[in-house]
Amino acid sequence: MSLNKVLLIGNAGRDPEVRHLESGAMTATFSLATTEKFKDRSTGETREQTEWHNIVCWRNLAEIVEKYVKKGTQLFIEGRIRTRSYNDKDGNTRYVTEIVADNMQLLGRKSDNPASQGGWQAQTTRPSQAPEYRQTYQPAREQEPQYRQNVQTVPATDLPVEEIGDDLPF
Repeated sequence: MSLNKVLLIGNAGRDPEVRHLESGAMTATFSLATTEKFKDRSTGETREQTEWHNIVCWRNLAEIVEKYVKKGTQLFIEGRIRTRSYNDKDGNTRYVTEIVADNMQLLGRKSDNPASQGGWQAQTTRPSQAPEYRQTYQPAREQEPQYRQNVQTVPATDLPVEEIGDDLPF
């Protein structure tokens, strides 16, 4: 048995790059910064370490990203790690590690989140006779902590096997 699962909470480092493929599929890519705070044992100072993650979203999730994600948007991403290779213009093999998003939640304050204005609503359909999943924005209750306010969940649809390819280095 194996498991490839990633959970990230961070901020979009740039506006998403959206592409429409010849097959009709849509993809959105952007970077996500996660910052870990820790206390330096030798100096006692609080330090930060930021990691940058390449996020890839497909189809309906890419449409939501195009509409609602911009640089600085706080997100919860649930996905899986994928490593792929390609040859650059000089013929060198390059490897890229990405997070393929399966689910995404828009986090943060209502004023920071463009999706929370106007009653954001997302609708996706799973393949093969599965029921339709519908998520609707609902204002948070006053007593909920800040990090749980204004959370919207967007499940991804079936990922395109033909676009992923077989050129993995392992």
